[in-house]
Amino acid sequence: MRVWDPLIRLLHWSLVAAVGTAWFTGEASLRLHEAAGYAGLVLVTLRLIWGWIGGHFARFSQFVRAPSVVWRYAIDIAGHSERRYLGHNPLGGWMVLLLMLGVASVGATGWLYTLDMFWGLAWLEFLHRSLAWALVGLIALHVAGVVFTSVRHRENLLAAMLTGRKKSVEENDVG
Repeated sequence: MRVWDPLIRLLHWSLVAAVGTAWFTGEASLRLHEAAGYAGLVLVTLRLIWGWIGGHFARFSQFVRAPSVVWRYAIDIAGHSERRYLGHNPLGGWMVLLLMLGVASVGATGWLYTLDMFWGLAWLEFLHRSLAWALVGLIALHVAGVVFTSVRHRENLLAAMLTGRKKSVEENDVG
């Protein structure tokens, strides 16, 4: 069944490329690093817009759930009784927000560092680097969650993010 629309997939993989480029270029190629950071900011902005006006599975209202729902889902995971979600599960929904906040924070501090007013300030460089490492941690958790959920529900979520399709709706799925 069709879940992820083409724009969601394009934004996702473009953001992967932008973050990867920014991370692996660093100070070795500062122009490319900065361009990738600005691209990340633009992509997050577009994703925020699409989260309000996009299709059903792209909308924040579809996948950002109350903390009590997220907690219940975590308890269900521990009990091996969590339901399959057609879009993002409650933990995944909050991870989307955290990743966007992470990219935006790293990009914003990087941009500030280019301004004369903030150029060379050690605290800002430290903050930028710390936020970048926090983003790496979030990405690692995100990938671990994708692998875990793929195994648990016998569904290749990587393929779903490439094709836009997930396996058909089954009994007890949450749409």
